[in-house]
Amino acid sequence: MRLLSNIFWLGTKELRSFFSDWVLLGFVIYSFSLAVISQAQSNSQELYHASIAVVDEDHSELSRRITHAFLMPYFKPPVAIREADVERLMNAGKYTFVMDIPPDFQQDLLAGRQPRLQINVDATAMVQAGLGSGYAEQIINTEIARFVSHAEHVPLSPVNLAVRIAFNPNVATSWFTGVMGIISSVTMLAIILAGAALVREREHGTMDHLMVMPLSPLEIAISKIWANGFVIAVAVGLSLHLVVRTLLQVPIAGSIPLFMFGTTLYLFFATAIGLFLGTVVRSMPQLGLLYMLVAVPMNILSGNATPLESMPHWLAIAMQASPSTHFVLFAQAILYRGAGLDVVWPQFVAVAAIASLFLMLSLIRFRASLSSA
Repeated sequence: MRLLSNIFWLGTKELRSFFSDWVLLGFVIYSFSLAVISQAQSNSQELYHASIAVVDEDHSELSRRITHAFLMPYFKPPVAIREADVERLMNAGKYTFVMDIPPDFQQDLLAGRQPRLQINVDATAMVQAGLGSGYAEQIINTEIARFVSHAEHVPLSPVNLAVRIAFNPNVATSWFTGVMGIISSVTMLAIILAGAALVREREHGTMDHLMVMPLSPLEIAISKIWANGFVIAVAVGLSLHLVVRTLLQVPIAGSIPLFMFGTTLYLFFATAIGLFLGTVVRSMPQLGLLYMLVAVPMNILSGNATPLESMPHWLAIAMQASPSTHFVLFAQAILYRGAGLDVVWPQFVAVAAIASLFLMLSLIRFRASLSSA
């Protein structure tokens, strides 16, 4: 009981020290709020509500089919305009796409004359222009093929391809990048907070006070781990509810308590890394440089930004030794696909085993650094 009591009160000291450090407090709030929103909304990679106008000079059944085939959420409802207004409206930035269907388009098509249909694209909206041109071409070709097959009683194809997109029907980038932003922040802040707590003790001279007290290195280390892990866990829970679900309106398919349990397991590993780095460095700038060498590659190669299947085979196998890889795997499975414990328990076991091993190594290093101080 004395051991648990010492760990608890030392942890509360860490919490008071953290909340009195306005820089770190602001950094945590920013990382789990504005940074997540910015990452989710500023890196859109899908077509969404592109503005389109139509100059219909044919007024045929085919031209009406093509016009009505541009649907939400990829395109806004097409607006009919005159040919004389095309240049003025595009110069004013009113429409990203303007489709011009020439006279006798349907008649020439059925007669086999291969008529041309013009699409004007405002390429200043670079992402939408690039993606939208491909979408528009596919939509127009599909409608023309359907119309010609019905008119000439020719079947489209012996194969009917039905594409069903699971877990993210509109392929919205924010659904992925928002949650992955939280996962990246977990690793980053757990390492920085745990390492900064140790560096702060050394810079303020309070580490000497702890060493002369009847405290063991285990009590000091565990108190720093649970206190900083508690801060990150609370921030993750608030960010998932307030930022991801409320502000970004990203649906969470699985159990948040199950995800928080897995996050807690992972925090033992991440904070242990921070503690280990804190025993190596002597100042905050050194901690920042060492963090970039250790945590940034670990984050990038964990499958957060690039799937493991896209990496070289030897690298994907090597990254199985990193808990961050298993953290990303079970986070995506739970939050995106609604997986339960029966699916993600191998990742939980892997995270717990590797975290325990690294925590033990960090405690040995921490004990050695106190003995040599």
